Amino acid sequence: MNTIPSSARARVEELRAEVARLHAELPRWGLVAWTAGNVSARVPGEDLMVIKPSGVTYEELTPQAMVVTDLQGEVVAGTAKASSDTASHAYVYRRLAHVGGVVHTHSTYATAWAARREPIPCVLTMMADEFGGPIPVGPLAMIGDDSIGRGIVETLAGSRSPAVLMANHGVFTIGKDAKAAVKAAVMAEEVARTVHIARQAGALAPLTQAEIDQLYERYQNIYGQ
Repeated sequence: MNTIPSSARARVEELRAEVARLHAELPRWGLVAWTAGNVSARVPGEDLMVIKPSGVTYEELTPQAMVVTDLQGEVVAGTAKASSDTASHAYVYRRLAHVGGVVHTHSTYATAWAARREPIPCVLTMMADEFGGPIPVGPLAMIGDDSIGRGIVETLAGSRSPAVLMANHGVFTIGKDAKAAVKAAVMAEEVARTVHIARQAGALAPLTQAEIDQLYERYQNIYGQ
C-alpha cells in the first residue's frame, strides 16, 4: 500500500470529512437507495482521491470510513474496499484536469430517462443555467473497470453539461469540486422529474440555442455572489 505525502495529509483529512458530509446529501435529496451511489473528491495537487467504501450504508459513512486511492484506483489509505466505481472516477480525474469531484446516483426520474437511452431536452431556463443544453446519454458500460469513466469522458466532450445519463444505469455528474458535483446531481434529478411531468401534458417547447447561450452565460458568470 502506498503512503500519503506528509504535505497532503491535512488536506486529505479535510476531504474525508467533506466527502462523508456530502454523502448525506444524496439520501436527503432522494437520489439513492440502500448503499447505492457514491461521491469522490480529487486531492488538489496530488494523484489521489477520496471516495466512498463499497457496500456501506449511509449511516456508517464517517470521515474515517472514507477510502483514499491513487488515480489508478489503488487503495492508499483506509480499511475498507473502495467503491466499485473507483476505476471510473479515477479515469475521469486522469483525463479531465478541471474536475475536482464526481458523483454517481440512481435517482428515479433521471435514471428513467437513462433506461430509455433518451437525452433530457433543454426546455427549462434552469436547464440552460445549470447544464447549458440537454443532458446527454452515454453508452452502456459494465461496472468494475474504467469503462464507465471512458463513456463519461467521451460523452461530455464538447458538452457544457456536468451530468451524463449512462444508458440503462444511472447518473454521473462532475464539478470543480465534490460539492459542485453533488449540486449537479440534485439539479439533474429535479429537471428530469419536471420535464417528465411536462411531457405527460403535451408537447415540450425547447429553448432556442441563442436563448440557452444567453441564460448559461448569465448564470455562470453574473448570477450569485
